[in-house]
Amino acid sequence: MKKVSIGIDLGGTKILIALVNKETGEVLHHVKKKTKKDKGPQNIIRKMVNGIEELLEESKFHIEDIDSIGVGAAGQVDRENGIIIGAPNLDCYDLNIREHLTSHFNLPVYLGNDVEIAAMGEMKFGAAKGCDDFVCVFVGTGVGSSIVKDGKIIHGATGTAGEIGHMIVDLNGRQCACGAHGCLEAYASRSAIEKRIEGALRKGRHSAILDYMETGKSISSSMIQKSIERDDELVIQCVNEAAEYLSGGLASIINFINPKLIILGGGLIEAVDYFYQTTIKKARAKCLPVPATKIEFKKAQLGDYSGVIGAAFLK
Repeated sequence: MKKVSIGIDLGGTKILIALVNKETGEVLHHVKKKTKKDKGPQNIIRKMVNGIEELLEESKFHIEDIDSIGVGAAGQVDRENGIIIGAPNLDCYDLNIREHLTSHFNLPVYLGNDVEIAAMGEMKFGAAKGCDDFVCVFVGTGVGSSIVKDGKIIHGATGTAGEIGHMIVDLNGRQCACGAHGCLEAYASRSAIEKRIEGALRKGRHSAILDYMETGKSISSSMIQKSIERDDELVIQCVNEAAEYLSGGLASIINFINPKLIILGGGLIEAVDYFYQTTIKKARAKCLPVPATKIEFKKAQLGDYSGVIGAAFLK
């Protein structure tokens, strides 16, 4: 049996493509592309195809050496048919990933949700190794999660279980990228923090983050971290607000599902420890007393690689 697969983590801002040794979890080589969702779904397909070709060329592997291609996409997916049903943060709907990649590479292609694959990676080689009852929550462009029970991903009746980002936290609240109002994602994601900061700047608030911002580019997690290090009042205020909402979402998970462990990952968690620490402290205070004493929190250990490693094990 071939022991190397290609794992792809298809996110709202970047596409990470990697060769993964499935026996050890080692990432043998990787390439990274900007998603540029504004150029349309076909451009995303082209970036994945070109990225795989670049990966093989640079690593000196041949397509004959590869067992399969696994893709994790930020959104709702049809796993059986390999179709992205709806991914607001990618602006993709009814996109047949399997059909496109199989026609180019003649390999088995499997599709999963992006946080589902991250959970798989962390369960096999990361923060959840040895734990079969946990919830994985990733905070970046959006907010996604995956539920693991008895060592298996819980998909739900329609395959969409774990959409914590679309938990309603304000019935008449902000509009989310999904079209609904009051979703957690509209309050607790990096994108939400970015919008709050930009809105305040337009109203004349001063912030150290202006020293890092570039015209036409998003506010990154590293910019947020640098501003916090300078005790910037506006950025800290916006991050605290996001932590308030995310902690409420986590407390609801703890009360409802009662997992042993919650793993937090994604760009915002990795870059901004203040956000992570504030969120877990508030989550413990908000959930019921008994689970509050038992719940364990960990940061994802595999970093950027959790998704591509997990994707390599899709089948």
